[in-house]
Amino acid sequence: MRYDFDTVIDRRGTFCTQWDYIEDRFGEKDLLPFSISDTDFRAPEAIQDKLREMIDHGIYGYSRWNHSAYKGAIAGYFQERHRTAVDEGWVVYSPSVLYSIAVLLRFLSRPGDSILTLQPMYDAFFRVIQDNGRRLAASELVDRDGHYEIDFADFEKKAAESGVFLLCSPHNPTGRVWTEEELERMFEICRRHGLAVISDEIHSDIILGTGRHRPAVLYRGKCPVYLVSSPSKTFNTPGLGGSYALIPDPELREAFVSRLRNRDFLNSVSLPGMYAAIAGYRECMAYVDELRAYVRGNMRFLKEQVDGELGDLGVRFTIPEATYLAWIDVRRVKASGKEIQNALVNCGKVGIMAGEVYGGPGYLRMNVGCPRTKLAEGIKRMKKGLGSLI
Repeated sequence: MRYDFDTVIDRRGTFCTQWDYIEDRFGEKDLLPFSISDTDFRAPEAIQDKLREMIDHGIYGYSRWNHSAYKGAIAGYFQERHRTAVDEGWVVYSPSVLYSIAVLLRFLSRPGDSILTLQPMYDAFFRVIQDNGRRLAASELVDRDGHYEIDFADFEKKAAESGVFLLCSPHNPTGRVWTEEELERMFEICRRHGLAVISDEIHSDIILGTGRHRPAVLYRGKCPVYLVSSPSKTFNTPGLGGSYALIPDPELREAFVSRLRNRDFLNSVSLPGMYAAIAGYRECMAYVDELRAYVRGNMRFLKEQVDGELGDLGVRFTIPEATYLAWIDVRRVKASGKEIQNALVNCGKVGIMAGEVYGGPGYLRMNVGCPRTKLAEGIKRMKKGLGSLI
């Protein structure tokens, strides 16, 4: 392999959310963290080289994103990686994926409207809906032996009462890659009931199985579709800032950019974020392939350890189809969610997110985007923590 994912890099003392501020999430310091969804891997060299070049230039003035170098890199990425034609004109810069979702929700719905989602869900979806004065209409996914499926009867019932469908594709936290048939049914239901779709596709590079990611803009003929994403999860650059949205509707696109510039005054692009996006999408697809292979190996290692070491404690795990987030089933552990977290934190000294955070009680979400030695130590601590409940 060209890229090194095994070397452990000390992130402490860098104002790192996952490591330096672990106490904020778990109430204790000095835990081994597997929480927030960035990785413990260095960004690929092409991105580092571009950032050094930018820094050495020495001038970091107001800069623009509305040019073919940036938008063309994004459009080219969708064509190369996902076999999806994207018009450069659809691309708009945004400071973050959640900013895009919040703005689009306000454009596409009114206060008090219901927003359809699939639950469990990325925890920020709860806040972006509720804090923008909208109501959550969550359709519960059905767990069939570790494989999550959509209850389409419930989905359609909720769709009939909603104005926007907020999709996560691939799905966080379950790791589902939605099949072509599932996407066709979801978008057809949205068409029948007049829903617009906002699709968060930030995890689309980390496909672990044989499934293919299908960008939501492929279905724009059925209903209004708006795709939001960023290369930051893939290349571990969220601290550099920046994301993008694909907005095929010219009127809404103009309104989005006007809001960005004239009301929220986010006039200048994050220069390092823009350079990282261009370099990542143009030069780092080999890194993506090796990252996927390494994460796949971590998932297999976790599966082996759960089956061999933690199964007797009531833990079950199915390797997800995508993401570096392991959704671990602890429903058979003879303890409450609070007791499990107390055991992991206070006895195991490990920080793993409780499923309740995502609307999925009885599960844990563990970030395995890390060197395998860290994962092995985390599993050892999990066993110690859960073993203390016996």
